[in-house]
Amino acid sequence: MLYRFFVKTLGPIARHRFHPTAEGLEHIPHEGGAIIAANHLAVIDDALLPLTCPRMIHFMGKAEYFEGKGIKGRFKKWWFTSVGVFPVDRSGGSKSLGALEHAREIIEDGELFGIHIEGTRSPDGRLYKGHTGAARLAFETGCPIVPAAIIGSRELQKPGQVVPGKGVSKVIYGEPINVAKTPADKVTHEMLRALTDEVTRRIEEMSGQEYVPEYAQVVKKQMQQEQAAIEAVQGIDHE
Repeated sequence: MLYRFFVKTLGPIARHRFHPTAEGLEHIPHEGGAIIAANHLAVIDDALLPLTCPRMIHFMGKAEYFEGKGIKGRFKKWWFTSVGVFPVDRSGGSKSLGALEHAREIIEDGELFGIHIEGTRSPDGRLYKGHTGAARLAFETGCPIVPAAIIGSRELQKPGQVVPGKGVSKVIYGEPINVAKTPADKVTHEMLRALTDEVTRRIEEMSGQEYVPEYAQVVKKQMQQEQAAIEAVQGIDHE
């Protein structure tokens, strides 16, 4: 209920600032479970998808959003829970698998599940190698994957920018990739990788982004290490 309330009440404000348009809405299934697999350029991507999609989309959110203390922490937890976001521990292993299990339940209940296939925001606007979580969910449930290309959000909200600027944005929903339900013990890594790469390829075609065959998290870590090394050298020079 609150998801629709916020989309209806805050939507006009967001539309005035972001001017989002949508293409390919006919590719979103009218009913039944499906995965909306998108690229990730800015924080506001999770607003642009609900603003342009005619159906409610459930998302994962960082576990830290649900663990805050005091009034602010409780409010954030209430807010994210109310609008269809559920927590995921990004440390990996069984904790991350628990979130995927919840996502599977959402899909099997006939709802839409949204996921950013790169796992994190692009550090430089390029499209990075996709993680296989969406593919695994598709094989487990037999639901289609709808590739989605978000365009323009990085220009509205650059890295580190809290309040987005004004401008235009677009979401292109591509043709669904139908996936046959497959027993878990029959799903191979090659199958997961092939489906993930196909989804990523379609996003690349729609978004026009340059593709990088590396995980965004790895590149971000490298960039942070390089920045730390530069700052260390500058600190020595100033002594």
